[in-house]
Amino acid sequence: VTITTRMLVSHLSGIRHYEKDITKVKEEKEKANRALKLTKSHQDKEQKEKEDKGIEKSDGVKQKKEHDSETKSRHSKPGRNDKELEQEEYYLKEKFESVIESLKIFKNDPLFFKPGSQFLYSTYGFTLLSAVVERASGQKFTDYMLKMFRDLDMLSTVLDDNEAMIYNRARCYIYNKKGRLVNAPYVDNSYKWAGGGFLSSVGDLLKFGNALLYSYQAGQFKNRNGKLLPGYLKPGTVAMMWTPVPKTEVSWDRDGKYAMAWAVVEKNQQYGCCRQQRHYASHTGGAVGASSVLLILPEELDPETLGAWPVAPPRGVVVTIICNMQSVSLNSTALKIAREFDKEKRAQ
Repeated sequence: VTITTRMLVSHLSGIRHYEKDITKVKEEKEKANRALKLTKSHQDKEQKEKEDKGIEKSDGVKQKKEHDSETKSRHSKPGRNDKELEQEEYYLKEKFESVIESLKIFKNDPLFFKPGSQFLYSTYGFTLLSAVVERASGQKFTDYMLKMFRDLDMLSTVLDDNEAMIYNRARCYIYNKKGRLVNAPYVDNSYKWAGGGFLSSVGDLLKFGNALLYSYQAGQFKNRNGKLLPGYLKPGTVAMMWTPVPKTEVSWDRDGKYAMAWAVVEKNQQYGCCRQQRHYASHTGGAVGASSVLLILPEELDPETLGAWPVAPPRGVVVTIICNMQSVSLNSTALKIAREFDKEKRAQ
């Protein structure tokens, strides 16, 4: 078979994730699809009832539903039912000297499907991708990434190395089987630097988000006699990264599709004065004792005003949340925050 880097970056390679049993993976996928269909069916039924009655639910009822949902989420114990976190490989303690060496974990395992035919989120797919970067660049993947972080002024973003003394390193927590908060166990993330092996800060992730947003929008602005610097990436490169790829899916955002290392929701409005879907890109992160999200909501630019000074990129909202607790769902919270800031900006 042929596996391309584009397949790897969009999780279409067929390389397994932490679960080795393909039967269990299929069962979990079918269960998730059934749950999604039931949810959608229930929402369609509610919408039809509202249309038949010709009335909208009152704000009080809506607020009660949101409150009940938040209460349920608050009192549930994160990580208790997360299948991924039950896998032994998630807690590896072996130290790997290079990403090439870490390929031995999965290199002899069969593919779960023909590359390009299906979507399966795979941390090991990104481990292979990091090996490609290592061979293509002629230097260690970690050295390559740290130089890139320096170029982006992300000086607080470092390898999650247990031995190193890292200033302001946060302690991480998990819930144990009894539902009590305890310190997260020791792990060594050298087997998956690309898929979850870096430590960062909110400030650094905001810089990263703004650098991408600037690159995405820079080509749309007039240069102002050379005063506008080029983006870190070409506008077309970011646009390609944020274009949904067929046959993909996103577990944490039902409106989205997977693109190239990003979950993307496309701009969409089917009916006048009804639900409007804004274009944004996001990605969540999960590790032993930690959760995170980075969400970028580009501003909808007016072509007629793009040349007017002082309007300049980046234009939009970037939200990042880092939580030192395992299995905390953050994408919907980030989206709500982004929409509030966007709403306030439009009102000005």
